[in-house]
Amino acid sequence: MDPSQDFKSLQETVQKALVATTRTANGLANEDLQFQRTANPTVGNQLEEKSERLLQLASGLLKSAGKATNQSILALDDADDVEIQWKGIVDVIDSLLEKADTCLDEYTGLIKRKHAPTGDSGPLIKRPKTTTERLEWSLKRANILKPQNSFEKKIDNFESGPWKPLLTKKPHAKVPLDESLGTFTEEEFNTTQYKHPYEQEILNMQYPKHVYEKREPELYLPVEKTTAVWVDTYEGVLEMLEELKQAKEIALDLEHHDYRSYTGLLSLMQISTREKDWIVDTLVPWRHKLEVLNEVFADPNITKVLHGAFMDIIWLQRDLGLYVVGLFDTHHASAILQYPGRSLAFLLKKFVDFDADKKYQLADWRIRPLPDEMLYYARSDTHYLLYIYDMVRNELIESSDRSKPEKDLIESVVQKSKGVSLQRYEHPYYDAETGYGSRGWYNPISKVATLYDSEQFSVYKAVHNWRDQLARREDESPFFFMTQQVLADIARVLPFDKKALWSLLDSNARGLKVYLDELFDVIQAAKAKGMNGPTMMEALRSSYGTGPNGASKEQTSKSVSESIPDIKELKSQCSQLWGDVPMSSVWEDSTKTDKYSEKILVVLPYQFPQDVQDTEPVLQEAPKPATPSNEKAELERAGFGNQEFTLQAGRKRKLEKANQQAEPEAEAGSHDSDSDLEMPVAPSAEEATTENQEDSSDVEAGQQEKVRVSDLEINAQKKAAKERRKAHKAAKKAAKAAARQEQQEQQQSVGAREDEEDQPFDYSKASSVLHVSKQDNRSGRSGNKAFDPYGKKSGDAPKAGRKTNHVKSGGRSATFKK
Repeated sequence: MDPSQDFKSLQETVQKALVATTRTANGLANEDLQFQRTANPTVGNQLEEKSERLLQLASGLLKSAGKATNQSILALDDADDVEIQWKGIVDVIDSLLEKADTCLDEYTGLIKRKHAPTGDSGPLIKRPKTTTERLEWSLKRANILKPQNSFEKKIDNFESGPWKPLLTKKPHAKVPLDESLGTFTEEEFNTTQYKHPYEQEILNMQYPKHVYEKREPELYLPVEKTTAVWVDTYEGVLEMLEELKQAKEIALDLEHHDYRSYTGLLSLMQISTREKDWIVDTLVPWRHKLEVLNEVFADPNITKVLHGAFMDIIWLQRDLGLYVVGLFDTHHASAILQYPGRSLAFLLKKFVDFDADKKYQLADWRIRPLPDEMLYYARSDTHYLLYIYDMVRNELIESSDRSKPEKDLIESVVQKSKGVSLQRYEHPYYDAETGYGSRGWYNPISKVATLYDSEQFSVYKAVHNWRDQLARREDESPFFFMTQQVLADIARVLPFDKKALWSLLDSNARGLKVYLDELFDVIQAAKAKGMNGPTMMEALRSSYGTGPNGASKEQTSKSVSESIPDIKELKSQCSQLWGDVPMSSVWEDSTKTDKYSEKILVVLPYQFPQDVQDTEPVLQEAPKPATPSNEKAELERAGFGNQEFTLQAGRKRKLEKANQQAEPEAEAGSHDSDSDLEMPVAPSAEEATTENQEDSSDVEAGQQEKVRVSDLEINAQKKAAKERRKAHKAAKKAAKAAARQEQQEQQQSVGAREDEEDQPFDYSKASSVLHVSKQDNRSGRSGNKAFDPYGKKSGDAPKAGRKTNHVKSGGRSATFKK
């Protein structure tokens, strides 16, 4: 390259070459090369040679790019390998382009290289925060050496037994360390665990008086005029400790990383007083010496203010052996005050008008040195927290009534904060057989939409266990090797060879390349084992019968069932409501009899085939209470013993009423339809309803009158109804014949008038159309009501109620005029 050539001309030359190459490749892709290969064998051979050459060039380019980006892919043997490894190829090219872009920006001066922060970093300028930008991949998944490899005390992911606290000294102790480290048996998983070292101190402590006193909030210092001290030496920790001992309150926050570690890493600690901020590096090799901070953290006279400290308490115990006594959690304060938001970002916006850029929550906090943006975000979490603490504490005190425990809001926050401080860390539990535990397969598989058969279920359990063991051995997160989706796909597809298995792995699972043979062997062994094993549903059903520790639920509930007394012992002889009042009715016999000893006979309310006008109930005797003993005899005397009956469908009351109005009084007992002539005549709607109510009341209460009708009377009524039907049929036939005769006469008269000469129509003598007579003059026809062309279309349908809006009108639906 000519030394005099500047960067701009070099960039243009490279871009032109890339554009020309891209255009040529797109032009070749648009040609029908397959046809040329088939039609001309010579062209086919040339295409094969060029394809192999391009594949070799692409494979070499990817290998070189993979070395530059610390990524690697398998060799490309044929064109199918390009499709199989497409995700990995895209990742390598993207990483290469991103690195090239960063180098170009540094060369042109658009960005500057980051330098490690000094002991006292200069004032950080407050800059506007944007929440729409995405976090750069290099800040989210940094490819750096594992800091845990340099720890003086190594992490053991296969440690068995209870987790023992890291404490070697116990400052501010009321119970000595040896006595406070007792063990107990945890009920859920039946495991032995150590007690909380500061349990008695936290439960019996009294918060300082200034926590319960309303004070003027102390405004925070401007972030531009203060400094944040970077602490990464033990001497710096001791200097910070002396200043912290002089404070009444301190603010505390942590940053955690759990993607490149099995248990997780406490990566950063932010501590603030009202005058100064510290950022402590917790990834130093001597991190176990930070236990000295218990002189402040366990001091009950110094209030420790945290927000959402549930996991912070666990991380401090696990990594540093630190315990918090005197916690005030602003998350619980915002919950009790019923704020619409309970996050720290909401409190910062509410009280400080500060917009926190929460995209850095997903950042990789193992990066050293930390960029200025991440340092600024870490510092802002604690710099304003003490001022927020003053504001919420005053609001709690104003809303509290210290004389009533249920209204003492400030005390409620204190008690909830104590409960958070009593949290304890334990080893991640995993039972490979039952799937129980925080790292077990039971909870994830219960959320899978696919129902696995026996082989798929066996593969799922085996691969899940293999992934967990691999993550423990390599000190990586299980999701670093394989996501839950990839695990579910492997169990669902059951790959038959290694190439199919490799195609199921996504870009995040490329680290399994060296373990591909081992994973494939695990899958094949699990398939063979699962041929006669249980399915997913069978395993889930059986899990309902046992608890997490393997004990049967029947055995667990046996002691409970034995303590339950017999129901006869709990049953009282007299009612607590009615006392000694006899609970009897007229249907009960004077002596107690077995409720199943006698048959219960029920009188069904049915209709008799008789006309409405001729049917009248016959009362044979005065009403008297009936008894079960003579019920059968009375039924036989009434003729109801073995008599057959027919249940008939009722008729529309409104239609029947309209028909009765249209019919002459002489034909009141007749019916309109032919279907009625085929069925026995039923009483009217009102009388049928009355009979039904009477008969039903006879069965239920036995206190109303009973109708006694003899067989002779029933037969006579049937004959009378039959005669009336015959007469009605004859009258109907005669009416039809008269109507036909009249129609014929009218047709003859019309034919005669047509023969005459046409004359103009005389409108003066014509009948009125608008004022037509409402009288029905149809003679000889059925007694139905005449059709009204101007009537409503609803006919006999029930009319809906008037629509009213009682809410708007206040309950009134009328209009009053003055």
